[in-house]
Amino acid sequence: MDFEIIGPVRSVETIFTGRAIRQLRRLGRRYGAGRWRKQKGRATVRLLDGTVHEAEVHWYEAHGIGRREMKIKFPLLD
Repeated sequence: MDFEIIGPVRSVETIFTGRAIRQLRRLGRRYGAGRWRKQKGRATVRLLDGTVHEAEVHWYEAHGIGRREMKIKFPLLD
C-alpha cells in the first residue's frame, strides 16, 4: 500500500461475494480458501507525501483471513 489508514473505515458496503469476484481464483491461491467478499468504505488516509485526505477504499476480505489488497479508488477532495 502506498498509503496508511488513520482512523476507522466507515460506511462499509459489500460490492461482490463469491463467484462474482473476478480475482477469486488468484485470492484463493495466494491467501487460502475462504468466503471472499469485495468491499468498499470511506476512510481518512495519509499518503506517502504526508498529506491527509478522505478517500473511498476498496479491499478483499474473507473470514479468518482478514482484509487484503486495500487500495484507494476515489480520493475525495477535502
